[in-house]
Amino acid sequence: MNTLEVSVVTPDGPVYQGEAELVSVKAQSGELGILPGHIPLVAPLTINAVRFKHGADTHVLAVSGGFVEVRPKQVTILAESAENPSEIDVERARAAKERAEQRLNQAKQDNVDFSRAELALKRAINRLDLATKK
Repeated sequence: MNTLEVSVVTPDGPVYQGEAELVSVKAQSGELGILPGHIPLVAPLTINAVRFKHGADTHVLAVSGGFVEVRPKQVTILAESAENPSEIDVERARAAKERAEQRLNQAKQDNVDFSRAELALKRAINRLDLATKK
């Protein structure tokens, strides 16, 4: 069975290291399914889930942007942040979502950085989606 060596690294250090038969990421250009032997590429990632399939197991991480580097036998994800769903503080993510929504509602009235608030909302929604899935 062919596999890929997968590593996910953030500025705080490694988050995931292992083997996978399939890696699924969402790049800015669209969804990528990466199998062993994939052509080399580098692509910017969006705020979304990253999935690693190995046999019957699927491992998921909440990733907040970064880059994916693909080689025929290796996938490296350099992420701004990455979390396992079990490590996500749901209450903290809900509070972040509410703050971001409030900032977006005030954006027209105040000097609120709309794009920053929008990114914060996307990160919070991504974290909540993964943390609350069963």
